[in-house]
Amino acid sequence: MKNILFTLFLISSGLAFSQTNPRDTIRLEHYATDSIPAAKPQAEAKVVADIEKANAPAVLKVKKLNPTKAGLYSAVLPGLGQTYNKKYWKVPIVWGAVGTGVGIAIWNQNQYKKYREYYVAKLNGAQNDFLDRNPTLDKVALGNAQDRVKRQRDYAIAITGLIYILNIVDAVVDAHLYEGRKDPDLTLAPAVIYDNLNTNPPKTGLALSFRF
Repeated sequence: MKNILFTLFLISSGLAFSQTNPRDTIRLEHYATDSIPAAKPQAEAKVVADIEKANAPAVLKVKKLNPTKAGLYSAVLPGLGQTYNKKYWKVPIVWGAVGTGVGIAIWNQNQYKKYREYYVAKLNGAQNDFLDRNPTLDKVALGNAQDRVKRQRDYAIAITGLIYILNIVDAVVDAHLYEGRKDPDLTLAPAVIYDNLNTNPPKTGLALSFRF
C-alpha cells in the first residue's frame, strides 16, 4: 500500500512540474549590434601611393644654404657670410686679418704724409721742426723714406683686398659644401691604410667614401 501511494505521489509531482514554464532568460534594455560599418573604398591611385610611401626609404632632410646670399653678406661685412654658414669660429679670424691689414695701411699712409711734407719742405727750403732737429737729412734720404712707406702702404692695401676677396670666396664655397657635409652617402673619416704587398707598415690617413 505504501509503495502504491509513493508511486502516485511521484506521478502527480511530475505532472505538476511539467505544466510550469520556467523563465530563465534575462531581459535586456539595449540589444548589442554586431554589425560593422563598411569602409569607404579608396581609389586605386591612392592605394598605390600609400604603399610606395610606406616602402620608400627615409629621406634625410638637409637644410640648404644659399651661396649667393652668403657671398653678399661677406661682401657687405666681412665675417657676416661665415655667420650665415654657422662657422662662427671663422669670424674672429676674418676680422683680425682684415683689421690688421687696414691698420697697417692707415699707419703707412700717415707716415707717407709726414715724409712727403718733410721732402717738400726740404726741396723748397721751408722751415720745418723735424728738419730743424735733423739737419743732416738730405732730400735723397727723405725721398727714399717717402717711397718706402708708400710701397708698404700699397702692399698692405693689396693684401687687405685679397683677404676681403678670400673672405667672400670662403663664404660661397662653404655654403656650397654645407649640403655635402650633411649627406650620409658622402663621408670623410680617419682610416688605417694597409700595404697590399705587406712591405710597409700600416699608415694613418683620411678616407673619402661615396655610396651610390
